[in-house]
Amino acid sequence: MRYLPLTEADRRDMLAAIGAGGVDDLFCDVPAAARWSGPPNLPGHAGEMEVEGHFRALAAKNLSAAAAPLFIGAGAYRHHLPAAVDALIQRGEFLTSYTPYQPEVSQGTLQYLFEFQTQVALITGMEVANASMYDAATACAEAAAMASRITRRRRVLVSGDVHPHYAQVVATALQYTGIEVELLAPDPLGLEDLIGRIDGDIACVLVQNPGFFGRLRDLSALAAACRGDGALLAAVVSEPVSLGLVSSPGEMGADIVVAEGQGIGNALNFGGPGLGLFATREKYLRQMPGRLVGQTVDVDGRRGWVLTLSTREQHIRREKATSNICTNSGLCALAFSIHLALLGEEGFRRLARLNHARAVMLAEKLAAIRGLRVLTPTFFNEFSLQLPRPAAPVVEALAERGILGGVAASRFYPSYPELAEVLLLAVTETNSDAELDALAAALREVL
Repeated sequence: MRYLPLTEADRRDMLAAIGAGGVDDLFCDVPAAARWSGPPNLPGHAGEMEVEGHFRALAAKNLSAAAAPLFIGAGAYRHHLPAAVDALIQRGEFLTSYTPYQPEVSQGTLQYLFEFQTQVALITGMEVANASMYDAATACAEAAAMASRITRRRRVLVSGDVHPHYAQVVATALQYTGIEVELLAPDPLGLEDLIGRIDGDIACVLVQNPGFFGRLRDLSALAAACRGDGALLAAVVSEPVSLGLVSSPGEMGADIVVAEGQGIGNALNFGGPGLGLFATREKYLRQMPGRLVGQTVDVDGRRGWVLTLSTREQHIRREKATSNICTNSGLCALAFSIHLALLGEEGFRRLARLNHARAVMLAEKLAAIRGLRVLTPTFFNEFSLQLPRPAAPVVEALAERGILGGVAASRFYPSYPELAEVLLLAVTETNSDAELDALAAALREVL
């Protein structure tokens, strides 16, 4: 066959060599109840044109984020992407290149990663940043493990305002490492007492700012409490544009800052890929996962770049490795850097101010509707709304009217009935005045 070059004789010889009577013997450890007894329940083969038509029809059932007013956030945000971003990252030398295993011949790749690190350190208020992680969720897990190595403690406290997907990834990644992860209940009203929970066993406290429910907080007192007890404060940011306006976690005293970089330079892309940002203080440099690109000069005094630090287990002795992360989101990091460079510092701040202003405008419109209550007193571009009835059916009703009207909190917290009526709404510079009015009008009609 075209894609199966082995003949029946080849297969018999291979099975005989390992002492197996047939192919089914290779799956003897899989319980019979877990095996398919026949072919999968899928349609038969069809021509390429027919398959394309079928999938186009399926896709037409979706309400695309590009085809409707979009107020969905919850960790993934739509911002305007300059055409120059895609034009540049699709150049062959960027699009087809990979992680620099031979750094000395990858000067272009190393240079843009160096610039990326510099930008990340600046906006997070930290001293050093690495050459990107996979996404914010896995970066949170790496931050918790790093804090445990530094403090030699084995407990991690995760705020209830951390994105539930991030919290779940932290718990999953650390479950066999001997590190205990305490996940607090969701906290839409900001009532949890993190400082009161800090004790001599805590390696780090993981918080999010702005929080999952949109709340902004001053982390200074929490950072001081962590320092006083020998713990570290790890802060995560899911909306990177907020760093153009909100005081950075580094300014507020965080020891490790991680973030989801998707909102800058990267489209929604049907949920991925993401881009993990990771920054810390220089004294913790050698415990940082991933790679660090540095600047140097060559023998002729010319500026150049080197892979200064690589702590993956394939590059150094496994017992000395800080992480087994094997690559980075290089192309996404480049898109991030290009977009941020195009904005410049003032443009970045202006973009953040615009996002905040439009979110405030929508919150004021909705607060004027009887039965609606804004739960988030201080926010950036995302806030929580208390509805008079369950939010999930309201979201569906809005979609039927051509509006992607936020995310029901129950989608993330099905086991918390008290959150059934909470709706998360995000507003960016892409939402026009007409779209804000349309959402307010549709909510009046639906409710």
